[in-house]
Amino acid sequence: MRITAKSDYAVRAMAELAAAEGSPLTAEQVATRQDIPLRFLFGILRELRLAHLVRSVRGPEGGYLLARPAKEITLADAIRAIDGPLANVRDVGLSGLEYPGAAAVLPDVWRAVRASLRQVLEKTTFADLAAGKLPPLVQERAREYLDDVRHYDT
Repeated sequence: MRITAKSDYAVRAMAELAAAEGSPLTAEQVATRQDIPLRFLFGILRELRLAHLVRSVRGPEGGYLLARPAKEITLADAIRAIDGPLANVRDVGLSGLEYPGAAAVLPDVWRAVRASLRQVLEKTTFADLAAGKLPPLVQERAREYLDDVRHYDT
């Protein structure tokens, strides 16, 4: 999985909205706080609004809010709204995917990748981000990454 700039910005914007705890934030406020290009953010907020993840409020005290409580919206929801499925293999479904010969078990690797992504992204809510406290599974996976002796650069 590649986390695009668009998904990264969407998650960061929604984290700001979650931290605002029901007070509308303008796109300008979100853009400034998260260092997101404003014009790009407007498009992202539009997509998140169409996906019913954020809503806009008009007027002098207006701005953007989460459409549901932060504890009910996962990072997976936001990423799917922006970029579609969490893990895709050549835009085909994984349930019926088959390869011949030496690669016969490879579809199970792709299925495991998707399941791992889902475990992390569907368990982490925007309330978790706003509180600065991640679910234990996510904390464990992050620790595993940091403790890996290879220390990946990418």
